[in-house]
Amino acid sequence: MRNVGKKFAAARGQVPDRPLPLEEAVPLVQRLKFAAFDETVEMAFRLGVDPKHADQMVRGTVVLPHGLGKTKKVLVIAGSDKQKDALDAGADTVGGEELVERIQGGWMDFEAVVATPDMMRAVGKLGKVLGPRGLMPNPKTGTVTPDVAKAVREIKAGKVEFRVDKTGIVHAPVGKVSFAADRLVENARALVESLLRAKPAAAKGKYMKSVTICSTMGPGVRVDTAGLEAARR
Repeated sequence: MRNVGKKFAAARGQVPDRPLPLEEAVPLVQRLKFAAFDETVEMAFRLGVDPKHADQMVRGTVVLPHGLGKTKKVLVIAGSDKQKDALDAGADTVGGEELVERIQGGWMDFEAVVATPDMMRAVGKLGKVLGPRGLMPNPKTGTVTPDVAKAVREIKAGKVEFRVDKTGIVHAPVGKVSFAADRLVENARALVESLLRAKPAAAKGKYMKSVTICSTMGPGVRVDTAGLEAARR
């Protein structure tokens, strides 16, 4: 068994050995904070899907009502006719194929990438660079679009992409530990709603097998899945 720090052990000792309603789990995560920085609050969902089958893949996006507490650096690769729209919407870097060459040269000073469909032939060259980092533009997540202004505004407002990993788990942030508890709850519920809407038709049995919420450095707190699913009905 690996050793844990005294602060973490003390925090973990305050976590009940049972799932809690979301409205109780969020304030507990905030009380258990012990790091010196404003930690991110994250959720992990163990889903009843087999990602090895294409018809059971879970992927999507959600614009959190209260954002993430930070603004992402957005890069837009677009034709000249769309570049002003992107700049007006707040994009940090805008350009055309010259940006593809710049990225191939090692430049990575951005946290999200939006591209217009006509630029994807050039952007496709970046698959091996952007793909492993989760930055490759994709129509399914709204980052390949002719409406670059809308895409930029959504990302700046706190748009979160989620995708199930090979073990059937989805990890996603829902805000900062300094947020008001009710805002974190609303963000979390928005994420849950999006995950429920993304449930594959081929998924059988219980969909949300377990849900955990935690801060960056803190222990996980189990959330009552029945309550999450019932709230949507």
